[in-house]
Amino acid sequence: MMGLKLPREQKDRLIASVQQYFELERSETIGSIAAEQLLDFMIKEIGPHVYNEAMADARRALAERMQTLEDELYALEKPTTAKR
Repeated sequence: MMGLKLPREQKDRLIASVQQYFELERSETIGSIAAEQLLDFMIKEIGPHVYNEAMADARRALAERMQTLEDELYALEKPTTAKR
């Protein structure tokens, strides 16, 4: 999996969110460079786990839809009788 590249606007919003978290939850001020480094670290370390879980969710959803589709296809089958 390639590294996640966020658009600059989105990354700036996330950096501000990290800074706000530190201010509100920890009563600490964190600069934008430190917040960006923390965000990059979290994306690198946690991102693959979140991605894999999302893929597993997608696989489960697809399997459920395929089962529903299969049930609907069986319901469309016509009864057959053997002619003698």
